[in-house]
Amino acid sequence: MTQAAVATAAVTPLVELSDISIAFGGIHAVDRASIDLYPGEVVGLLGHNGAGKSTLIKILSGAYKRDSGTIRIDGEEATINNPRDAKAYGIETIYQTLAVADNVDAAANLFLGRELVTALGTLDDVAMEAKAREVMGRLNPNFRRFKEPVKALSGGQRQSVAIARAILFNARVLIMDEPTAALGPQETKQVGDLITQLKSEGIGIFLISHDIHDVFDLADRVCVMKNGQVVGTAKTDDVTKDEVLGMIILGKCPPGAVPGPGAMRE
Repeated sequence: MTQAAVATAAVTPLVELSDISIAFGGIHAVDRASIDLYPGEVVGLLGHNGAGKSTLIKILSGAYKRDSGTIRIDGEEATINNPRDAKAYGIETIYQTLAVADNVDAAANLFLGRELVTALGTLDDVAMEAKAREVMGRLNPNFRRFKEPVKALSGGQRQSVAIARAILFNARVLIMDEPTAALGPQETKQVGDLITQLKSEGIGIFLISHDIHDVFDLADRVCVMKNGQVVGTAKTDDVTKDEVLGMIILGKCPPGAVPGPGAMRE
């Protein structure tokens, strides 16, 4: 039994989103969506553009305020009205654009906006680099390019820096938006290795992707949305890629999945 399978059997979810809804101008972008996430688990969110997956996750990250529904963190109801609230619960988002500062090195990126200072009030570059080396060593032991500006790094290394910045400040839930977009096979493998390391530390990950192959490679479960509703949720071991495509395109929920409100009714 995998770590995630043990977790789902015995542990309170890190995150529970229950009956989440939000409308923009009368259009239901998310309609009664429910999904959960356990420690050390990756849940892949799939669906066409406009399916509601990014909007649902932006509610969890505090970018949008839900109209109705409940968010629970560690079984307790959570108040998340803005990104600062989400960060207080240990929820961090790594966007496709990464939002790293290209002209400075890894340590400066990790402490961007939260710099360490000496007793004299000057930047404590030594302490920041030491902490950066500690965190990066835990996350990506092969990372060596601490003195170079981030713009000189590969896509996989840039992902390492963005993830390290999140976990440096004790993230417990990571939202990863298209983490392997525009990466080559070797860099995609690097990101996969990063995700494996994060899982081993008990961090839960929501993985938003258009790439069904990525999701099957990286996720323990998959959740498909269509027209703002959850079609179904399944362990990746219990469904095929063709069945998941059927969920995405037709809203058809296969026998191995738990149907949601958006599932096509026979």
